[in-house]
Amino acid sequence: MPKFFNEMTADGLAHDASAELREHYREFCGWLQRQSRETIERKRAEADLTFRRVGITFAVYGDDAGTERLIPFDTIPRIIPAHEWQQLQAGLVQRVQALNMFIHDIYHEQNIIRAGIIPAEQIYQNAQYRPEMQGINVASDIYAHIAGVDIVRAGQGEFYVLEDNLRVPSGVSYMLEDRKMMMRLFPELFARNRIAPVDHYPDLLLDNLRSVAPMGINDPTVVVMTPGMYNSAYFEHAFLAQQMGVELVEGKDLFVSDNTVFMRTTRGPKRVDVIYRRLDDDFLDPLAFRPDSSLGVPGLLSVYRAGRVTLANAIGTGVADDKSIYPYVPDMIKFYLSEAPILNNVPTYQCRKPEDLAYTLAHLPELVVKEVHGAGGYGMLVGPASSKQQIEDFRQRLLARPDGYIAQPTLALSACPTYVDEGIAPRHIDLRPFVLSGKTIAMVPGGLTRVALQEGSLVVNSSQGGGTKDTWVLER
Repeated sequence: MPKFFNEMTADGLAHDASAELREHYREFCGWLQRQSRETIERKRAEADLTFRRVGITFAVYGDDAGTERLIPFDTIPRIIPAHEWQQLQAGLVQRVQALNMFIHDIYHEQNIIRAGIIPAEQIYQNAQYRPEMQGINVASDIYAHIAGVDIVRAGQGEFYVLEDNLRVPSGVSYMLEDRKMMMRLFPELFARNRIAPVDHYPDLLLDNLRSVAPMGINDPTVVVMTPGMYNSAYFEHAFLAQQMGVELVEGKDLFVSDNTVFMRTTRGPKRVDVIYRRLDDDFLDPLAFRPDSSLGVPGLLSVYRAGRVTLANAIGTGVADDKSIYPYVPDMIKFYLSEAPILNNVPTYQCRKPEDLAYTLAHLPELVVKEVHGAGGYGMLVGPASSKQQIEDFRQRLLARPDGYIAQPTLALSACPTYVDEGIAPRHIDLRPFVLSGKTIAMVPGGLTRVALQEGSLVVNSSQGGGTKDTWVLER
């Protein structure tokens, strides 16, 4: 594994007392050295107890235990200096703006296909493409109202976009709760450091959702639509509804009448104008998509097509966050914005191309191979961490269906010192900032930092044993 970039120290050794500290960590490290191990252990235990009491848990589908899990929380923050955040923010705004323009284009003029930049079959054969959206105009031409973009820093210290999450991106509740927990456990740190706030995210989100209400609606009713309490992210659905002060609804709480969506209330039907939906396209409307879905609202698509309700995110948005489309995002930025990308993609081999497939098959032990429709860290091969048998099994899957995979070099993801059983040790991390698109594009400074708690692991997903950290963006 190549030498990784350490977020705290300049030589990659988190536990070396002689290591040269990065300037933006000096204040925190001085404080940390004055804390006893017993104090920190007591605070970590308090955090675990509080998270469990509040119910900040998630479920893993297929888990035999069938129990809710607590996402491990680490008390050493990931700190980002102001100048780095400014670069990240500019790159994220640019990227999400181009992605929204791309989604509008493929459901309307399809200029990017006509220009020969993206092959038509990459769109039409994509499992997330929704022909029902062709020609439909959505409020403000915004499709991805909420985007979670996964950012990694590689060995040489450069930021890369690992993937775009545009369907129903999750994790923002952990960003908010991690900050709340750090302020509760260590209030003195926030008095000593100028840390940009994130607690206004629910207000930003609500303003964003209200701004894209159907035309002519001055005081829109916004709801959060959940698949229900058995969904793995149900805590987040309930949390965001509560924080925004709006109703949390399931499909059975809504109905369509007179080409309008209504919510059942104790005072009678109430019109709904904006639905922040946290379930996939397939389940939204049994009359249009899966007829066996009991989670959706019959007739919802017809109201949506008429422009009488806004869905966030829009139906069909997933076509832009599929891993088979990811390699084209830099081209989208140049095509739609006439700008050079501020944030780079990870170099990517598209296995549907014979030359890329040949390279991938010849270098499997060195590469990360991902299913184009995969998520959550599933359906992937991390070559350097896999056995010969696992590599050979994956080789057969690639040969059988090459168009279902992409491959990327194994990046030496940056690491941040983290509390583990043996003490403080470097563990690999990524960052998921959340970008809100409405009348304007807005972000809170920071995001969800996920950490791979197993030594040497590059998989940060909570479903694969990862944890989270608070993310501090320092103000000037």
